[in-house]
Amino acid sequence: MNGTTIRSDILAGIIVFLVALPMNLGIAQACGLPPVVGVVTGITGGLLVTLLSPSRYAVSGPEASMVTIILGASASLGSWPLLLTAIVLAGVMQLLMGWLKAGRWITLTPAPVIAGMLMAIGIMLITQQIPVAMALNTTTFSLSPGSLLLATLALIILFGWELPMIKRQRILSMVPAALIAVLAGALGLALMKAWTTLGDGVKTVTLPELSSPGAWSNVLSHPDWHGALTNPQVWLTAVNIALVASLVTLLSQEALKKLKTQTPPPSSDRELYAQGAGNILSGLCGGLPVTSVIVRSSVNVNAGARTRLSAIVHCLLLMVALFWLSGLISLIPMPVLASILIASGCKLAAPGVLKQQWRQGVFDFASFLATLGGIISLGVLSGIALGVGVQVLGYTLRSQPGSLTAGRLERER
Repeated sequence: MNGTTIRSDILAGIIVFLVALPMNLGIAQACGLPPVVGVVTGITGGLLVTLLSPSRYAVSGPEASMVTIILGASASLGSWPLLLTAIVLAGVMQLLMGWLKAGRWITLTPAPVIAGMLMAIGIMLITQQIPVAMALNTTTFSLSPGSLLLATLALIILFGWELPMIKRQRILSMVPAALIAVLAGALGLALMKAWTTLGDGVKTVTLPELSSPGAWSNVLSHPDWHGALTNPQVWLTAVNIALVASLVTLLSQEALKKLKTQTPPPSSDRELYAQGAGNILSGLCGGLPVTSVIVRSSVNVNAGARTRLSAIVHCLLLMVALFWLSGLISLIPMPVLASILIASGCKLAAPGVLKQQWRQGVFDFASFLATLGGIISLGVLSGIALGVGVQVLGYTLRSQPGSLTAGRLERER
């Protein structure tokens, strides 16, 4: 590793940190947890995964698609310490999946099922965050005009940053849209409070004062093992988290291969080992589930990362922010973080996905819709099982002699 490589990695790590910080804060608050939990997840689980992962460019941490999983699990378990226990058990399951070399089988999940899962998660993410963005009071059906204004401003920036006229400008394209949205939101809130009363109902991020790692125990929960291992709901939640987190991670790994070639290609089984270890540590420290995140990984590659040092730098900067920049972070409006997650949900649930799936054929589209509807109405595991069942049924019908599909294939021969 020479000086040029180190400089490139440090710069890439800074850019990834600027993307990860608002996302970590927003994901934690979307899960109904203190924002500090998201930062702790990025530091603990993210750092350990980086050290163990076979990929030089992947960046791990809390992921937006896991929000709906955590919310559902929190409601069913009724206890955050029990959910932390499930996260640790999920990590153990991922270690076991890596040992059994299950990575290659997970990647064989039918494409329509994966597309349905991602769209369902995106839709639920949007519907969950819209009330937060408006500071909607469901009892009185009132909202905060200031929150709505800041959320709208953030969405305009987030979607506007994707326009070709911005992407063509190299300097602008390297600046994370989330960072611009956060800075604009903080400035907008300051102006509101100075000149109007619109800022009175706007909530901001609250981080505890942490002068040392030992102070974590005063603000973070830890797994509750009392009766957890005999609780079927804890095990079901662990299976849910392990399956979805592994699927999201391996999908991210496949997407990253298209952005940056690595020789030899990273092993999916070793990646499951790394993610499992990261989830065990994150759960023990009071953090959220960890996955490989394609958004941060792609930013890392595009910023010029050469080695895993860039991901390590990003974790160290998260630690600096947690211990010494809590005052600045407390200026970030919560509606802006909600808007960042809404934008993420819109990317997952883009209307173009429907058109793309329809072009794959009626059976694939049926599997896609079954997964989408099943996850929204029944839950992730049930939705995935329903989608796979419809996909298998479709394959069976297509292979039957005399079916329309089989007849068409025979004529094409």
